[in-house]
Amino acid sequence: MDVLAYTHSYFGLNANATSGMAVHDDCKLKFLELKAKRTYRFIVFKIEEKQKQVIVEKVGEPTESYEDFTSNLPADECRYAVYDYDFVTAENCQKSRIFFIAWSPDVARVRSKMIYASSKDRFKRELDGIQVELQATDPTEMDLDVFRSRAN
Repeated sequence: MDVLAYTHSYFGLNANATSGMAVHDDCKLKFLELKAKRTYRFIVFKIEEKQKQVIVEKVGEPTESYEDFTSNLPADECRYAVYDYDFVTAENCQKSRIFFIAWSPDVARVRSKMIYASSKDRFKRELDGIQVELQATDPTEMDLDVFRSRAN
């Protein structure tokens, strides 16, 4: 038995689970609204294992802060998120970057981490317009300093 087959049998994943995660239309719709109209500051996405699909869990209004965003990421569960980060360049120009965050805290269930990791690339491809990707296992890996350094 190869490693992948073993992993799937060990974690109870069917062969389809790695690529068979559906993406709810609402995910793409809300992302387009964030990208084109700046309707939201952030979107938090959750995998519904029973329905085998990614859904929108929470949207943040444009007035919400970075702290509002991070408070919507559970400390012990994986999530995907998109954050519209505004910043001012060294030339004093107002800009923004759309960040994709793969949130996978160390204390999350191993099965959950596997499912999120194996579905990430396919899900990210559905969101056309991601400019920066971050992987984070604890809050320090996605604090504002990290956003600042990756935005330029």
